[in-house]
Order: sequence, then C-alpha cells, then structure tokens
Amino acid sequence: MRTSLDCIPCLIRQALSAARMVTDDSALHASILRKVLHWTARMDLGQPPPVMAQRIHRYLHTIHGENDLYRRTKAHHNRMALKLLPELQEKVTTASDPLETAVRLAIAGNVIDMGVNSEVTENELRQAVNGVLTESFTGELDAFRKALSRAQNILYLADNAGEIVFDRLLIQEMGPERVTLAVRGFPILNDATMADARAAGLHEMVRIIDNGSDAPGTILEQCSEDFNRLFHRVDLIIAKGQGNFETLGDVQHTIFFLFKVKCPVIAHHSGRPLGTHVLLRSDTVCAPGGPEEAPRIPP
Repeated sequence: MRTSLDCIPCLIRQALSAARMVTDDSALHASILRKVLHWTARMDLGQPPPVMAQRIHRYLHTIHGENDLYRRTKAHHNRMALKLLPELQEKVTTASDPLETAVRLAIAGNVIDMGVNSEVTENELRQAVNGVLTESFTGELDAFRKALSRAQNILYLADNAGEIVFDRLLIQEMGPERVTLAVRGFPILNDATMADARAAGLHEMVRIIDNGSDAPGTILEQCSEDFNRLFHRVDLIIAKGQGNFETLGDVQHTIFFLFKVKCPVIAHHSGRPLGTHVLLRSDTVCAPGGPEEAPRIPP
C-alpha cells in the first residue's frame, strides 16, 4: 500500500505525541517536529506508511536512549486485557459459534493502538468488546473456515501488546499445535515483542518467533531469513492490525487480515467503511475506487 497524502498529518501527529512521551522540553518537541517535517517533505510516497513511522521512532529512540519507549504502557495494556480474559473466554465457550466469537474478540482487541489513540482505558476496551459482539462486521467467515480446515501450518502475525491477549482466544479455537505466532523483532510503538507475548502467557500455548524487524507492520525485505522462509512456506497467514494490512495488502499469499478500520485512508483502500470490524481475505482487497460493498456477517 502506498502512503497517501492524508497519512502525512497522521505521521506528524504520531511523532509529536511520541516526542511528548520522550521529554517535557518544548524546544526539543519543536526540533523533533522540524526534522520529521523535513523527512516527510522528501519521503517516497510509493512506500507504505509504516516505513516513515519506523524512521521517526528510531530517531526518538536515539534521543531518549530507551530501547522501548512504550514499555510501561504495554505492560499496563497486557494487565488490563488479562484481567478481562476469563470473561472473554466464557463468551467464547458459551457461544453458539465459538470460532466466530473468537474472531470478533480478536478484532475487538485491535482498539489498543497507540499509533491511533494516545491511550485506551478499560472502559473503552469493554465498549469495543460489546460493540464487536453486537454489531455486524465485514468479512469472509465461510472462506476463513474453509482455509482453516485445509491448513496444516498457520502463521499468526501479532499486532499490539494487550491485543495479543485477545489473540489467545482465536489461537485456541484454531488449534495452537499448528500455529506459529510472530511478533516484532524490536520495540516500536506499542507493537508486541517477545517479552510482551510472554507476559500475556502466549509462550505457554503456542510457538513464538520474532520477525527480526522494528517496523510497525511486516516489511518482508526487512524481516529475517528465518521469518521469510516460514512466511512463504505456511498454508495460511492471519495478519492483525492496520500496519500489517498496509504492508502486506499487495502480497500474493493466502492472508486473512483482521482489524478495525480506524482511518479514512484504510477505509478507502480496503473498500470498507470507517469503524468497520474486518475479516478480509487478501484476494478480495479492493483497490481505491473499487467496490464499496462486501458480504456482511449479521450480529
């Protein structure tokens, strides 16, 4: 996915928000923002938005000297999601269609996104859960079931800390023994790393690897050889979050994207309305100007 002009204000807002996390020095805020504005004036719009986000956050890491700027926030989100886990598990266990419910809840967890929201409260998380369970969402659930029935090896690309607790429910329904969970190789935003996956208890149920990259998405040419080898060998890939959609939407593979449409650019590129909960198969991704309607799964 190319970077839209509308992505640029979002990248600048994200940079300023992160700069304020790094320091209270307003002069340094201005200096950081000037550098980001310089970069965006010369950026390659043919690249996906996570490429510039990666550059911004690498720079912030060098200024602060902290490897993981969002460490405390991620730990808080993991604890908050783990607190909800027993009741979420109960919703799946008692559902008439446990797989669909697990899919919906995995998407609900995508509300935890520091690239879009500066903070997510427990109340907002509960609202996301209630919304995704009662509202229609756009998706190819039947195609997903068929792909799962045929797949012997599944690669699950995680997105954010906290959100990965919700992913536990879907991984459990799919069969953890055939799933490999991939997290980011290095800290970036609030994206999940190996430490976050272990804090969420995922190491107790599934094999976990990292992709060798610090991009807030999956840029294959930046990922490790081991990750790429597995990526191209598995039968099915599940990719969580907008960052993975932005970087893998044009890749030829059997990929199902799970995310909430949080911005007009993604709405336009996916052909799905803003705010929609999406289960989207890679070969049905709509190019800009493509169809606006898609099958809807009733609540």
